[in-house]
Amino acid sequence: MKTINRLEPTTTAETQRARSFRLRDAAEVPQDKEAKGLKTKKYMKELRRLQAELCKLQAWVKHKGLRVIILFEGRDGAGKGGTIRAMTERVSPRVFRVTALPAPSDRDKTQMYMQRYMAHFPAAGEIVIFDRSRYNRAGVEYVMGFCKKDQHRRFLELCPVVEKYIGDGGIILIKFWLEVSDKEQKRRFKARLTDPLRQWKLSPMDLPSRSKWFEYSRARDMMLKTTDTKWAPWRIVRSDDKKRARLNCIAHVLETIPYKKVPREKIKLPDRSMKEAYDDEASIQDRRFVAEKY
Repeated sequence: MKTINRLEPTTTAETQRARSFRLRDAAEVPQDKEAKGLKTKKYMKELRRLQAELCKLQAWVKHKGLRVIILFEGRDGAGKGGTIRAMTERVSPRVFRVTALPAPSDRDKTQMYMQRYMAHFPAAGEIVIFDRSRYNRAGVEYVMGFCKKDQHRRFLELCPVVEKYIGDGGIILIKFWLEVSDKEQKRRFKARLTDPLRQWKLSPMDLPSRSKWFEYSRARDMMLKTTDTKWAPWRIVRSDDKKRARLNCIAHVLETIPYKKVPREKIKLPDRSMKEAYDDEASIQDRRFVAEKY
């Protein structure tokens, strides 16, 4: 495993980004919890270091033609979206592809259940991140009555077999379950009710998931009992502290996939050719520009 070098957030952009994290956290985290959470400065420093390593991993995945699937599951409000954004912020979307499928269409419902997920599986040199996945059948579909009990049972029976086939086919499979506490989920949902920047996160399933807490817990337990296997183990991440959860997930990915720094040829920036030069600024002066309000 490659030794990870520590990097400091030194740019103005990093400073501004750290400030935005502090402002956001101050608005959403109660004062008594803020002291227990990871400080923003330390979080940003570690996040930048891990993101630099993700860039090295990205180059290695392309170089070796690896295929990787990362699943994120968990209760509503567990922090899946924020963790995925932290993981993909500095890498290429052509290598790290995020898939978040909508509710199945009438056509999707006539297909084999796993068919629409397999269409998004990685080719060589790709890492596909599923923001929720086929495990919807083990969770929300089962709890909310969107599938029959025998369909749920059949899924739990077949899933380990399919995942064994996936692994034997050379795909690296990483499964995360983000575990949020009842108290923290309640706080996050209340924030979504009043904050216009978070209201879009409220889905028709969010509020029922609060009242069906223990039904979801039992569904989680059944899922883990049958699909937590040696060849496709679940990794549970405590996510009450979002910052720690993000860092822990990224660190686990880096530890799970062996990689090395790919040698790169030195690139020399060519000089601008002055052949056929002209005043290319003057030629657009009379065009329509966006008003410079900032």
